[in-house]
Amino acid sequence: MTQAKNTSSQPIISKPITSKLSYAPTMTLSMAQQRAQFISNIRQFFASRQVLEVQTPLLSQAGNTDTFLQSVAAHVTYQDHPRTYYLHTSPEFAMKRLLASWRVPIYQICPVFRDNEIGARHNIEFTMLEWYQPDYSLDEIATELNELLEVLYGHSIVMSHYRYVDAFMDFVGIHPLTASLTALQAVAEDMGLVGFDFNNAEDSEENRRQSWLDLLFSHAVEPNLGHDLPTLIIEYPPATAALAKTAVDKDGNRIAKRFELYINGIEIANAYDELADGQALRDRFEQDNQLRARHNLPQMPIDEHLLAASDDLMPCSGIAVGMDRLLMVLTGANSLEEVIPFPSGQA
Repeated sequence: MTQAKNTSSQPIISKPITSKLSYAPTMTLSMAQQRAQFISNIRQFFASRQVLEVQTPLLSQAGNTDTFLQSVAAHVTYQDHPRTYYLHTSPEFAMKRLLASWRVPIYQICPVFRDNEIGARHNIEFTMLEWYQPDYSLDEIATELNELLEVLYGHSIVMSHYRYVDAFMDFVGIHPLTASLTALQAVAEDMGLVGFDFNNAEDSEENRRQSWLDLLFSHAVEPNLGHDLPTLIIEYPPATAALAKTAVDKDGNRIAKRFELYINGIEIANAYDELADGQALRDRFEQDNQLRARHNLPQMPIDEHLLAASDDLMPCSGIAVGMDRLLMVLTGANSLEEVIPFPSGQA
């Protein structure tokens, strides 16, 4: 699948924001032009590989069950009756229905929505690139991601591969898959991470352990990743599998078959070796909803169409890329406000 690089794309240089008008966008005209070229280069990349661009609905009757991703609800009238729909947190569910039906490579660039996410690297509405390749392994989707980055950077890129276990031990000093709950909490407290309580007795031990791991990873590991080379963190704990397959690593520990891309300490992309098992996904979604109930979060309707499609899904890998964050690192911008016209607070 290796193709010639798009030599017309150039590294993107950021310009400072100068406008102070209350109605004005937070990004400059120069950045808007660079963003347009950035998106055009991505579309050319996939066109050259015969990957079909698709468009799926932003609104869905189902929501994301993940405890830590809150869907934005939309109240609509459907056939004269009030209904609650949800703005998608990712186009994944609908795209997998297309993939199971058409069985060809597909990609999409679209807005996605996650409630209560605001900050220098977060916005309630942001832009995602997502693509799926039938019969691709995680290594093959990583290679294609590397080739896309080379087009966008305008030069050759080498990506580092770093096991989650190794990164955790290097920066936290404890084995993440075998450490006890007590040990994880003690290390967090030693690092000054206080005021967190993940020891709800109603949660499973795996969920409680993963909450401490997520806290330690985000504060002690993530900031150190991807400064010398774009870095793929691989072989995540099984509790983070979401819609990915699981496997056993070389040390005999069960891990999730997924990776995340980090550049300059920022999470940019998330890839799965996709789980094609409707019943297994149903079990995971139902467990998610049980956990949501324990955290006083609303139960989310499960996407029955996705579950049916999953049983017909061929072996494949898929990846989601945060477009705004990637443009940030390409341009040297310090916040999303510099690469989008109107953040949620000014929309």
